[in-house]
Amino acid sequence: MLVLGLSGVRSTMAGWTDSEEAWAEFAAPTIPGPTLTEPCEFDPGFLGVGAEVEIYWQLPTGYQLDDIAVEASTSGLGSVLAPLTGFNLQSNTTSTGNGTYTTEVPTHLLGGLIGLGSELEIAFLVEHESGWQSEPASVASNAGLIGAIGGNCRNLT
Repeated sequence: MLVLGLSGVRSTMAGWTDSEEAWAEFAAPTIPGPTLTEPCEFDPGFLGVGAEVEIYWQLPTGYQLDDIAVEASTSGLGSVLAPLTGFNLQSNTTSTGNGTYTTEVPTHLLGGLIGLGSELEIAFLVEHESGWQSEPASVASNAGLIGAIGGNCRNLT
């Protein structure tokens, strides 16, 4: 090419057009969440011993108790829901018929998460086999002062 110089190089005008179009759409699955059926209740036990939060809720159609995850979060900046450790949903939940349940969360499980006067959010979520989760059904609880004095609970959703 150096010997021939640029005279040996031919230029061409190349281009193409195509009139075909393609498009696609997709949708993420919407996982129905559990619903709260009654206001939650704070049971102070006897001077705080045996205190618990009772949550009344319902499964969405087509899901089972095994599909539910229970998560907890302290209120405040940067607070994130995380699995509630030391808690067994199966053994702490009673079926009340028609897909509704009562779940009792002992406040001793919450003691490490909440200090005096701080709130704890407890949430139930449906976990789909795809890995997607529903919006949570949540309650907020405050264990109150020593001996569960002033403890309360309120539905958030």
